[in-house]
Parts: sequence; C-alpha cells; structure tokens
Amino acid sequence: MRINTWVLINNQQFVKLKMNKKLYLARSPRIAARRLGEEMLVMSGQGSTLFTLNPTATILWQAADGATPLDEIVERRICSEFEVQPEEALRDAEALAEDLAKHGILLISEEPIPKPVASVQESR
Repeated sequence: MRINTWVLINNQQFVKLKMNKKLYLARSPRIAARRLGEEMLVMSGQGSTLFTLNPTATILWQAADGATPLDEIVERRICSEFEVQPEEALRDAEALAEDLAKHGILLISEEPIPKPVASVQESR
C-alpha cells in the first residue's frame, strides 16, 4: 500500500512523501480541547484558531496517542463504528490527519511519538 503523507520541517514547511510505512499520530501539546456530545472543539495555539471536529475526526483525534499506528486506529475505531471499507477509511483518515497537522492540531511521524512533557488540556 502506498501512503502519501506530509512531514513538518522546521515547524513551517510541509514536504509530501510517498512511502509504504506506518504512520503514527499524536495530539499537539499546543492545543486545548473540549468534547461536546459527539464532537470535539479544539483550540490551536497556532493562530488561536477554533476547530470543530465531527464524530469521525473526534474518534481519530482521541485515538492519536503517538503509539498506535493510523491503520490500526482506522480498523479498530472507525471501521467498527461506521460502514466504510478499510482502504477508503484509511485514505480519508490520512487526508484528515494531514489537514489537522497543517493547522498544528496533530503531529505525524513514521515512528511512534513519545508523549510530551506538557499534556493536552482536555475537559469534558
């Protein structure tokens, strides 16, 4: 399976890579979040922008622990919740992760991402 991903370079530029590796997602330590029903409100420290994540994006964001590969998140959390084929769900999740990374909400890596010292502020 060929994967397109964006890698953050120098906290500014994104470089698109094509690879056959697993991707790992982690929540940025520079955000604050609050769950409202099935949606998540996320405030990015990058520009103080407020985002509303739909139920699918909320599942992806909550599962972004830095240790679980994206394909496992999709298979276990998204495909089990919604009627979608794994290949299609993975493509959509990759695109969503790239978009959230561009806005400073998620971190993307080819290797597991260690937990930062400062944790994400999430309230319910």
